[in-house]
Amino acid sequence: MLCLSILQPYAHLIVTGAKRVENRRWYTGHRGRLLLHAGKSDARLGEWLEYYPGTSIPPMPRGAIVGGCRLVGVFKVDERPIAAATPGYEWLADHEHVEGPWCWVLEAVHRLAEPIPYRGQQRLFDVPVDMLEGAKFVPAKEV
Repeated sequence: MLCLSILQPYAHLIVTGAKRVENRRWYTGHRGRLLLHAGKSDARLGEWLEYYPGTSIPPMPRGAIVGGCRLVGVFKVDERPIAAATPGYEWLADHEHVEGPWCWVLEAVHRLAEPIPYRGQQRLFDVPVDMLEGAKFVPAKEV
């Protein structure tokens, strides 16, 4: 199954339902199921405070598969008005995480009740399906 590594706090924001768009510098033609991996680096953890000032950084797994979703669309950030005009995607017009240059629209996001330690990679990478045996996925909820 295909997987995407995302640095924290962004993997956390996605699997909790606060972030519905992932920004990349590259396009993908893939649509469908996608596992979400939290990268090991803590280089961007401090950005949590930009979104939630006055709070502390909650514990966030790193170096593990933390959830899954369905990738339903990819658009260039300058195509945002066109994407937001699509019925059901009006929320893209003012979603704070639409930054681009390529915006990946995520739906049906679920987090794993117990993260699965796994080494991440760049771009999309394959994870053996048997790694998910017995895994419990929980629907995302906003923070």
